[in-house]
Formats: sequence, C-alpha cells, structure tokens
Amino acid sequence: MTVPRAIRQAFLAIEQSEGAGARVRRSIGTPKLRNFSPFLMLDHFSVAPGAGFPDHPHRGQETITYLLKGAVDHEDFAGNAGTIEAGDLQFMTAGRGIMHAEMPRQNSDGSANVGMQLWVDLPEKLKKCEPRYRDLRAAEIPTIKVDHGNVTIKIISGQSHGTDSVQELAYTPVWIFDITIAPGGKVTQPLPVGWNAFAYTLAGSTAFGVGKDQTTVGQYHNVVFDQKGDSMSAEVAKDAKENGQFILVAGLPLDQKVVQYGPFVLNTQDEVYQAMLDYQSHQNGFERAKGWKSEIGKSMVH
Repeated sequence: MTVPRAIRQAFLAIEQSEGAGARVRRSIGTPKLRNFSPFLMLDHFSVAPGAGFPDHPHRGQETITYLLKGAVDHEDFAGNAGTIEAGDLQFMTAGRGIMHAEMPRQNSDGSANVGMQLWVDLPEKLKKCEPRYRDLRAAEIPTIKVDHGNVTIKIISGQSHGTDSVQELAYTPVWIFDITIAPGGKVTQPLPVGWNAFAYTLAGSTAFGVGKDQTTVGQYHNVVFDQKGDSMSAEVAKDAKENGQFILVAGLPLDQKVVQYGPFVLNTQDEVYQAMLDYQSHQNGFERAKGWKSEIGKSMVH
C-alpha cells in the first residue's frame, strides 16, 4: 500500500515583472516558500516579443527550463547557442560560472513565449564544476496514458507506472512529470521517500490528496506536499468543464546552507562576496565574461 502525502500548503503564484519586460509568476523563492531544498526558485514566465533576459551571470545552481509555448534562444560566453521550442527542455548547470542570455523568439502573431524555469541547488562539492548544458526534445520524452486513457503523463525525469525517463539530466536528483487529467480521471504517482515535492497547476481545477485531506486547487497555484508518504494522488471531477494540468516535481533535499544573492547561490556569505568579485574581475570561471556580449541580447539594446 502506498502512503499518500498530505498537502502542507497551496497558494496562488502572483504575477510580477522580471528581466527586461517579462512577466513572471514566482512561487518558490518567495516569502511563501523558501528553504525548500533542493529547490531555489520556480518561475512561470510569459515573455512577449521585445522582452527577455539579456546577458547575466550564474554560479552554484542548475536551471531547468520547460517551454510550453513559442521558442527561446540561448547563448553563452563559451560559444554554446541553441533554441528550445514548445515541449522541449534545457538543463543548464552553472557550476563555477556562466554568463548567458535567454531571449524569446519574435512570434509572427505577436504572442508570448511561455514556460517554467526551476532553479535547483547544486551539492556543495559540485559548486565549482564546469558549466554544461543538456537539451531534452519533446519527441524524446516518454508519454504514457493511465486510468483508461483519462490521464496523460509526460515522464521528463524519473519513473511512472513502469516507464523510465530517457536519462539522468541534472546533477541533483529530480523527478519531473507533466500530468494532464481529463474530467473523471484520477492518478496516483509514487514519489521517492524523503524527497521534497510540489505540483504547479497550469490549467483547470485538480483535487489533490485523499479523503478528508483532499483539496481542490485552481490554475497557477503551487501545491506543496508534506515530506512524509510515498505517493501523490490527484483527480479531476466528472463534471469539470476542462482538463486539469500540472507539473509534478520531486527532489532530493540537500543538507547544506543556502546563501543566495541574485544569480549566485553558494553556502557562505564569503563565497557570495567572492562570486561578485570574480564576476567583476573576470576570474575563477568568469574569465570569458570580459568584453563578451551575446548576439541575441543585442536586440534589447535601444
């Protein structure tokens, strides 16, 4: 028998401005939800043409970007460049230092580029690793149907109902699923014991939990589960007008202090000061930042 996890809290992610003209619903890394290791930040972003995230540095974390609509180009100071489109993911390990730009495509209909970006902490021993990228294309993601076809699960990372994801993509162990439930459908997804887990709702209304603990949650909420238990249960009412869709994420908590200053995530205050100094003086991983400007970021210069 699985032990379903209770809901610790569920709250609406409020929209705010971020970057250059982007709109973001941030739910992790806010006063509502901090110290939720290994997760540092979760942004549900909407970037219209002409907006974006021009040249900026990172150190000490991994970012996982899941594009839901449109396309986003990226480019960094090591000469890496590429594009992810709807349904694709990019896993970026900042390690000892990266400087890059993430810029939306100019869609001909003027529509926004929409996606999720999750920041995951790196274990202390990997904070100084070399930066790296892995792209995961929509076509590579195993998709299964359960509950007589009422539930569709995209297995981005981890295991679900006997199916494994393609590969390990992050240094910190993380499971990620994109789950859509039709009206009347229900699902129970096993989760690793002791890992922290949450669900972010993208569409419809979904009831999470079981019995008297069941809570129905609307769009754009973060549902935070208790650490106790080994599964997550969700269902959508038979009379619902639309499917429920949510991203379910679980990760191995890291037993370490987090000291964050903007894009630098380290373990002590001194290491943060050092990161700022290294970035400004182009050393210890930021050598290539000197004089570097991305091609894609130039579209932002007015």
